[in-house]
Amino acid sequence: MAVDREQVLKEAAALLTRRATTSMDEIARAAGISRATLHRHFAGRDALIRALEERGIEQLAQAMDAARLEDGDAATALRRLVTEAEPVAGMLAFLFTENQLFEGEAVNAGWARLDGRINALFRRGQEEGDFRIDLSAAWLTEALYGLIGAGSWAVHEGRVARNDLNHSIVELLLGGIRRSMEK
Repeated sequence: MAVDREQVLKEAAALLTRRATTSMDEIARAAGISRATLHRHFAGRDALIRALEERGIEQLAQAMDAARLEDGDAATALRRLVTEAEPVAGMLAFLFTENQLFEGEAVNAGWARLDGRINALFRRGQEEGDFRIDLSAAWLTEALYGLIGAGSWAVHEGRVARNDLNHSIVELLLGGIRRSMEK
């Protein structure tokens, strides 16, 4: 029986984003394969997490492409990004916490590319005079990741309605980063 690696990663992501302590046995069962088969494709939990991280980086890059970060003003582009990233919010929440486990150059390079694109969006908003300049673009990027992750967990736990998620993230972030015209 051929194993669909993408299907295994999809099942693993679905389980791990709901419960980060999901075992390899549970992931194998959900994917409809034996634990031994899972281990043939992913030598262990770390290898599986690395594969998920690579997949998450790819998915977030696709969301950024779909959001057209360079089009229009930065605040509107940020709104599009949050909307496009919603389908991978759970994965981002999981990876945001698991990211500390790995120091691999390829994975770090992938995150650096994503960070660079988001940093550029925030810098553009600062240069346009719309975003505060006393908060670094790097900090705003981390805040965005944190809000997306926290929002995903809040929806999962039933504390926030899914329909309110994007609005809540964008309005909280923009409310805090918008430059005040008052002196």
